[in-house]
Amino acid sequence: MKMRVEIWSDIVCPFCYLGKRKFEAALAEFAQRDNIEVEYKSFQLMPDAVTDTALRVDEYLSKAKGMPIEQARAMNARVTQAAAEVGLDYHLDKAILANTFNAHALLHHAKQYGKQSAMKERLLKAYFTEGLNVDDRATLVRLATEVGLDPTQTERVLAQRTYADAIRADIDLAHSFGCNGVPFFVFDRAYAVSGAQDSRIFLETLRQAYAEFERKE
Repeated sequence: MKMRVEIWSDIVCPFCYLGKRKFEAALAEFAQRDNIEVEYKSFQLMPDAVTDTALRVDEYLSKAKGMPIEQARAMNARVTQAAAEVGLDYHLDKAILANTFNAHALLHHAKQYGKQSAMKERLLKAYFTEGLNVDDRATLVRLATEVGLDPTQTERVLAQRTYADAIRADIDLAHSFGCNGVPFFVFDRAYAVSGAQDSRIFLETLRQAYAEFERKE
């Protein structure tokens, strides 16, 4: 039996991609990594966002935070540098403001076929590196096809909003844990780590949680 690590995150959250890489680095060092099951959970930082292909992230930050556009660009530059330090290639100047509900539905769909991890990585790269619209249905179907999902079935799932209840349940569960921001990592429902922490923190938490998990077995 494997120990489960649940990760709440959002597709358009730059720290979620950072946290994913740092957790993966820790997992690679963890001796019992083959006994860890990772599950991605839905969370929306901007649930009411209206997808706008003409609005860029720096412009959104400037308006939402009431800051000069230069300050928003400086913030994006800092997070881009942090991403580069863990091997990620951010192009936030190309990122499109998008509602992520459909992308989360795609992740739930991919989970049914053992492809959730690959789908998560593909969506994050699409948003942060390629500047793709992760709310566009045709784009999502294409990305799903790239990781091996059936395009016709994917189109149907998105059109019918098949996983709407599952997405809301994930978000409600996060709130019940006191999580109001992401990334948020839960280890065997016993330990939690909030934020894109150093990989050493993830590794130590893995070790502690797994030691308790083994004692329960």
